[in-house]
Amino acid sequence: MEISQIIPHIEALIFASDKALNANDVTELINNAFGFLEERITLDQVESALNGIQEKYSTEFYPFELKQSGGGWQFLTKPDFHKTIAQLNGDKFLKRLSNAALESLAIIAYKQPITKGEVEAIRGVNSDYSIQKLLEKELIIISGRNENLPGKPLVYSTSRNFMDYFGINSTEDLPKIKEVLADQIVEATVIKPEDFTDNSVFDQTAALEAEMDAQEDMDTPNAEEETGDFNADEIDAVDADDSAPEQPEQPE
Repeated sequence: MEISQIIPHIEALIFASDKALNANDVTELINNAFGFLEERITLDQVESALNGIQEKYSTEFYPFELKQSGGGWQFLTKPDFHKTIAQLNGDKFLKRLSNAALESLAIIAYKQPITKGEVEAIRGVNSDYSIQKLLEKELIIISGRNENLPGKPLVYSTSRNFMDYFGINSTEDLPKIKEVLADQIVEATVIKPEDFTDNSVFDQTAALEAEMDAQEDMDTPNAEEETGDFNADEIDAVDADDSAPEQPEQPE
């Protein structure tokens, strides 16, 4: 079967599927549908057809596109039409995960498989509610038990819905921790006094200092007013008379 003949069947399968289909899924489904044919289609033919379909719907003429998401191929509405589609589902379409749920989900995504206790040890708070909500939204799954820990606690991993929710094809598409930390590095800012102090403050300070100096001058006593004129010669003469030896009186 020619690629041009299988393209419509691939489009129909992806359009009708409620989950992402990978190339192996599509190959098996089409071969099952045309099992009476002697020549079965190959995986290479399907992959070539998928690339052709992706290129076809990438033009501006179509409001949707074929993308790899959730571990396979899906028809997704282009971002320019998200607000229009939001009118169909209202607040439900725009609903976001809480910060607590996002924290728990991020830890599980990067540390999976991981127990609830290990999630709580990293977050520092109880995570029962967050993990329960993530399970309800089918963003995480119970993938087994940790046989090495006491009580053999459950371990959690991300689901295929998780990849679909965030528009990635596998957990390898998640940002690397080093990349995230590198984006958070901020250069130090040199702060100068004039950057945060108004010049008027300097003017006010100078005026206050001048006023204080003037007040000190007023409070300092005037030596001439309180002690009289200062005459060094008179003081020396008085001191000389006081220090001279007493002379006997002369008879008249």
